[in-house]
Amino acid sequence: MQLPAHGSNPDHLFKALEMEQPAKLVDFSANINPLGTPAAIQHHWQGWLIDIEDYPDPSASELKQTIAVHEGVAESNLLPGNGASELISLIARYLHGKKVLIIHPAFSEYASVCKNESCTIFYHIVHPPHWQLEKAALQQEIEAVDAVFFCHPNNPTGVQYDRSTIDWLIAACEQAKTLLIIDEAFYDFSSNPVTSIKKAGQSPFLLVLRSLTKMYRIAGLRLGFLAGQPKTLEKIGKTQPHWSINAIALQAGSLCLQDRRHSEQTRAYIEAERKRLCSFFKKKGFLHSPSAVNFYLIKDPSLDDQQDLFLYLLRKGLVLRHTYNFPGLEGGWLRAAIKKEAENNLLMEALSEWKKGN
Repeated sequence: MQLPAHGSNPDHLFKALEMEQPAKLVDFSANINPLGTPAAIQHHWQGWLIDIEDYPDPSASELKQTIAVHEGVAESNLLPGNGASELISLIARYLHGKKVLIIHPAFSEYASVCKNESCTIFYHIVHPPHWQLEKAALQQEIEAVDAVFFCHPNNPTGVQYDRSTIDWLIAACEQAKTLLIIDEAFYDFSSNPVTSIKKAGQSPFLLVLRSLTKMYRIAGLRLGFLAGQPKTLEKIGKTQPHWSINAIALQAGSLCLQDRRHSEQTRAYIEAERKRLCSFFKKKGFLHSPSAVNFYLIKDPSLDDQQDLFLYLLRKGLVLRHTYNFPGLEGGWLRAAIKKEAENNLLMEALSEWKKGN
């Protein structure tokens, strides 16, 4: 059985499981903004159609200016890309044949693209319930590799580490002359974000990756950016295709970053729903990760493997994300995004029924 390697695409999942798909589905497997795309996108969409007649700006100048102002960094410290996935692939090409350490559990794409570039992959696995880094062991592992991938806030746990932990990791990599790639794709969902983007322009051993597709729910447009020192970004960008970002994505990205109200409303909503869900999980006897963002891990502690719960929810049309391809989890948890209140209620109702029957 070959399950999808990512969230979203429920059709693929039901086909892989040879299950009949319910008429109505709620997809909890994709970690995107439940409040939707900013209204300004729809308002401006018609006016952007003329942009498809010509080639987009290959240097993404206007978008870089907007990001620079938004983040308080220099334009020369930025490399926009066709989603975070393209940028991860570019980094992997830059690391061709190198030794790469991935702090797990983490986004599966790091390992898959690095393997395609003949990298040797090592794992440092953090464990529940606190998911903390084992600094002594990690220090030795950092010294033995060329690069480290670190997802922060973490996907799939949603855990956000404190400033001192992140600063320790950055310093450890600098001391070892090991490149640290911090993936901050979900940082803007946190009410108290810990970001290292300004430090990325100061160190040759630090890159910070960002995505605009999650917060602004423009996953179909594909947009992200990388922050680092100009010389490093120039080397990474050498293999990036010309006109990598389409013209509408360039326009949408600049507009989204200017809509701070949308982000503020989203963070407030996510925090309130997360607290409500976690209170329910505790009451009903489910374990959950201490998430700070818009998704979390959940498990029934009576099951080592959550397959039965996963399938039970699928039959009810509730699609969660399996964790079989996350080293350190291997199916022991399920990941769920925070959705709208009514959809979260459906999940809570189904979990209550599960507990009654088990």
